[in-house]
Amino acid sequence: MVSTASAVEIVYPDSDGRPMADNTIQYQYIITIQVGLDALFSHDPNVFVAGDLLWYPVQGQPGINKAPDVLVAFGRPKGERSSYKQWEEGGIAPQVVFEILSPSNTASEMHEKRKFYKQYGVEEYYEFDPESGTLEVWQREGRFFRSMPFENEWHSPRLGVTLKVEEDGRLGVYGPDGKRFERPVETVARAVAAEARAAEAQAEAAGARTEAAEARAQAERLAAQLRALGVNPE
Repeated sequence: MVSTASAVEIVYPDSDGRPMADNTIQYQYIITIQVGLDALFSHDPNVFVAGDLLWYPVQGQPGINKAPDVLVAFGRPKGERSSYKQWEEGGIAPQVVFEILSPSNTASEMHEKRKFYKQYGVEEYYEFDPESGTLEVWQREGRFFRSMPFENEWHSPRLGVTLKVEEDGRLGVYGPDGKRFERPVETVARAVAAEARAAEAQAEAAGARTEAAEARAQAERLAAQLRALGVNPE
């Protein structure tokens, strides 16, 4: 007797139905870390960085998943993905994961996330609570996943970056060159301010006093905006 039953296709949703962030503070941290790490490893075609991407570690088990705020997978090519299916990624789990807490996150929820990351191969896990200014670091040591003690700052062995809880309670991420990861708005504002200063210098060189004065005023306005963002305009 020949069975006519067809195999049921397993669906791996591209979304868990939850928002990327619950508030602007959480969103700014997520995008700053994701963009900063992507830029840091832009020269390496085999480092994949993503934000709020569903990770499925087990084939055939779509119910087993998490969407880390930021994940980094070394040994995997850059490129577009609707989700991170580990069996399609050479069996490689993301080695580094970041979670930025929001007021809606519960202690039991974060405990479950840590268990998941431990079970499925994460090497470094960073958990930051903007409300309390608390950074927790978890690192794999053999089959153990340990909470690491540190004071104010931590150097990531995998990423080569330094995470520092600033005096005002904000989290700063510093690249190997010692420069802090900027929010995209800061980067754009700095570039615009540089263009304004260049226009001012060009106008002065051409003897156009009115244009130079306007350019100088624009540069000063942009510099004030940068200082308000906590960025040195120089």
